[in-house]
Order: sequence, then C-alpha cells, then structure tokens
Amino acid sequence: MIARLAGALAETTADAAVIDVGGVGYLVQASSRTLSALPEAGGHVILFTEMQVREDAITLFGFGSAGERDWFRLLTSVQGVGGRVALAILSVLDPAELSRAIAAGDKAMVARANGVGPKLAQRIVMELKDKAGAAIPLGSATSSAPTPAGNTEADAVSALSNLGFRPAEASRAVAAAVEELGDGASLDALVRLALRKASR
Repeated sequence: MIARLAGALAETTADAAVIDVGGVGYLVQASSRTLSALPEAGGHVILFTEMQVREDAITLFGFGSAGERDWFRLLTSVQGVGGRVALAILSVLDPAELSRAIAAGDKAMVARANGVGPKLAQRIVMELKDKAGAAIPLGSATSSAPTPAGNTEADAVSALSNLGFRPAEASRAVAAAVEELGDGASLDALVRLALRKASR
C-alpha cells in the first residue's frame, strides 16, 4: 500500500500528475484543487495517496491534505461513487466546505460536481451525515497545499492554510514573500509578508 509520495513533479495533465520518486514516475490522479496547488515542473512535492487495486487496473490517487484523503475514502464508500466522481466532488468543494454541506444536508452543493446528479447527491448526504462527524475531526478538514516538508516555506504555507486561505492562494503568497525576502527569511517574517500579499 502506497500511503504517501515525496519527490519532484515531472508533469501535470488535466486530471493527474507524474511524481518522480527516485527515478520512478508515479502517475497520480488528483482533484483540480490539488493540481492547481502544485509547484512548477521540477518542484518538490509531498502528496498523501490512496491506492485502488482492481482486476484490470491499479490506480493511485493523490491529495494535498490528510483531510482531503479522508473525505475521498468516505465518498468512495458510497455506492455509485468511484474514484473519479469523488475527485470531481473534491474539485468543487474543499474538505471544510464538504463537511459543512454534509452536516447541513445540502445535496445541491454536492450536486455541483460533474457526474453527480440529484439522486446520487442525496445518497451521499444521507449515507455520510452520521459517518462524517465521527470519522473526520475538525482540524483535518482544513486543506493544506502539497509542499515540501521540513522547511520554512512549507511551514509558512501550512500557517496560511490553517488561517483559512486556499492552498493555491497560500502557495502563491508564500512564493511571492520568499522572492522578496530571500531564502534565509525567518518563518515569522515570511508569514507576515505572505499574509499582506494574500490579502491584497
């Protein structure tokens, strides 16, 4: 079971990315939200993953946060929701938004995703309403950008994400702050400048 990938981004397509890990390219299906938060080709990324094994295929799905992966697992537990449909839902609703929609029984929000009709949206809301609260703690509902771990830039992106900024917004703001301050900037200075840039 592959639970996580850390490597260089080789390329992206409309619905997937290729992550080079030690010279091996892993094709990872991902939501448009996760793909939009990835760096340029050659940049270092860390993705949480879920592997589905079937008779005719082995598919790897990638996520920018543990919360997104947890929701993917819940969504695919519903009859009629495969991996692609789950990614379509996660492309239009981040984990926090999905949590609120399920808790409120808002099937119209869920039905905004491609491939999700009213009946399937109703089934998703009904089946996951009780599971969602127990399975996903509030903290994990916050999205985080797929970024390098263990450095100041990644910590700054995580800080902005925890403050409610979308992964792509947080990544762009931190990148702009790094460009202005340089690689040796402290985390505090980086977060302060990134916040100013993100709020413009």
